[in-house]
Amino acid sequence: MRALRGPRRGGPEVLVVEDAPVPAPGPDEVLVAVEAAAVTFGELDWDETWTRDGRDRTPVVVAHEFAGIVVGVGEQVGHPVPGEEVYGLAPFDRDGAAAEYVAVPASHVAARPRSLDPVRAAALALSGLTARQALVDHAAVRPGDSVLVAGAAGGVGVFAVQIARVLDAQVTATCRARDVDFVAGLGAHRVLDVAVDPPSPGTDEFDVVIDCVGGAAAVDALALLRPGTGRLVTLTAPLPEGVSGRERGTFFIVAAESTQLADLADLVDRHRLAVPLTAVFPLEQGRDAYLGGRRHGRAPGKTVIAVRGISPPSSDRR
Repeated sequence: MRALRGPRRGGPEVLVVEDAPVPAPGPDEVLVAVEAAAVTFGELDWDETWTRDGRDRTPVVVAHEFAGIVVGVGEQVGHPVPGEEVYGLAPFDRDGAAAEYVAVPASHVAARPRSLDPVRAAALALSGLTARQALVDHAAVRPGDSVLVAGAAGGVGVFAVQIARVLDAQVTATCRARDVDFVAGLGAHRVLDVAVDPPSPGTDEFDVVIDCVGGAAAVDALALLRPGTGRLVTLTAPLPEGVSGRERGTFFIVAAESTQLADLADLVDRHRLAVPLTAVFPLEQGRDAYLGGRRHGRAPGKTVIAVRGISPPSSDRR
């Protein structure tokens, strides 16, 4: 099969499209003929991309979100069945989906949203699951809660804004000036240009802050929580040791779960959740897709690799 691989650890410049063995599904796995795979620019910085249990596993196939068609199943798999159109998330320490085939646990896929083509469906799993788990599993957002999404135009932020609205929260979002209209279109009740009008401690208090920015912004977010009950979920790294109020913050790594993937697909099909795209590349230009992460002023939305020559949809540049 053709695959976009990293023969050694590095950035986008090490990626090459080359022939690779077709993976064999294990007893609890499915083999998927990949139609499209979505790019997460930061994945090339993750240890899990290049190693497993501390051991180098190069060459690696990159990209972990995908949409495709089941073409083989392990002996323990009752569902899905061959021929089913699915989308899902490959484990981060396994070969990814920027290839003609990927083998993944059956529990990591669900039926593709009926209203999405494979290119757009490929962009849903990782960011959508992260936003859902942040809001539902870790922050326990309730109707009427005041929720701040910091970094709302980013890959997870665009879904966090929408899912918070589904949960009947009052949503405030921060982003750069150029993205204010885009984020407002996602349904945020209030959108703040973070450079000129950031949330202010003492003025703004939130039941929940979803921090998609990290660094100093994550620490600063603690001062925006409602006293006693406010919850912070930060998505880039744990809060530093010794920070006052650190116990009110949660950091987690997303987990693939077929039931939650099915819930996201249902939201999409009920037109409660949109999947923004910014660029689509053919597999043979996969390196260029990853190089796009270095482009200043990149528009909101996912970058997707169309593996099997699918006509790309228009992007959501605004």
